Amino acid sequence: MKHHKLLIVLIIFVQSCIGQVEKINGVSFVASRDIIHKNHVKSIVNVNANYASVMPFGFLRTIDSPNLIYDTNRQWFGETKKGVKQYIAELRKQNIKIMLKPQIWVWRGEFTGYIKMNSDDDWKTLEASYLKYILDYAQLAKELKVEIFCIGTELDTFIDTRPNYWFDLIKEVKKIYNGNITYAANWDEFKRIPFWSELDFIGIDAYFPVSKNQTPSVKDCLEGWQNHLPEIINNQKMFKKPILFTEFGYRSVDFAGKEPWKSDRDMNQVNLEAQINTTKALFETFWKKEWFAGGFLWKWYHNHEEAGGLNNSRFTPQNKPVEEIIKLHYSKL
Repeated sequence: MKHHKLLIVLIIFVQSCIGQVEKINGVSFVASRDIIHKNHVKSIVNVNANYASVMPFGFLRTIDSPNLIYDTNRQWFGETKKGVKQYIAELRKQNIKIMLKPQIWVWRGEFTGYIKMNSDDDWKTLEASYLKYILDYAQLAKELKVEIFCIGTELDTFIDTRPNYWFDLIKEVKKIYNGNITYAANWDEFKRIPFWSELDFIGIDAYFPVSKNQTPSVKDCLEGWQNHLPEIINNQKMFKKPILFTEFGYRSVDFAGKEPWKSDRDMNQVNLEAQINTTKALFETFWKKEWFAGGFLWKWYHNHEEAGGLNNSRFTPQNKPVEEIIKLHYSKL
């Protein structure tokens, strides 16, 4: 009888462990001019991250330019195919899983959501150019057996104007790569994406406004999330796909929760408490939800000793008090 009870307890324990799905505790690993080595990955391991997104960039000269340029000698090493391979190999040595996230940069930093062609011929040129770009990296994702492949980032107008193209693109990607696929929708775009049913995650760059206060409290931000949570949950239920924050994070600056997507250089009043409180509220709102897969912190630099710091007002949490908050939450799940 005693052995029978022990067996039942053991079965319940095993079943509960199986039911606990590991969260994606990720960082967005910024490309650099350099190759990386073990010491560059050490800080990622130390913050208890288990995933990194690697981001090879393609470039457009203007928001109406149809020719995408990528994998050239003029790019930084980490933005090229050769660099991606080297980064992933080094990250894998430390058991860091990978999301490969090729994305567009428009010269002068114009928002990719505004990319729009002036003629049908230009749209077709862009489509062919983007297809080649994505399939090249889908092939690389297959070769390197990466866990997640992201087919685009914040391309609202492109998707809205040419929706059928994206369904065809996804079909072509699946012919090559059989891992998990997502798309990184901007926070105000995700509800309009027509192809979530074809993907494995609903990917959101989670720069939702949560507080208008100069130094928002955790309570402010928790309340602010209630303005967005119902719509996120509705989309998750509609498509029956887990939510993945393909990017998330806050700057260490005044009004960090007001317009979290902003990276304006003239916003430079350092506010470490604002970054801490907004980050705590995001973790408390999402990380224990069963339908939430996890996310990728924006952003993490390879040269940890030189990155961030107490006088830095940018997104990176490195060498700031919020780094300990992230380390704690990433250790839990």
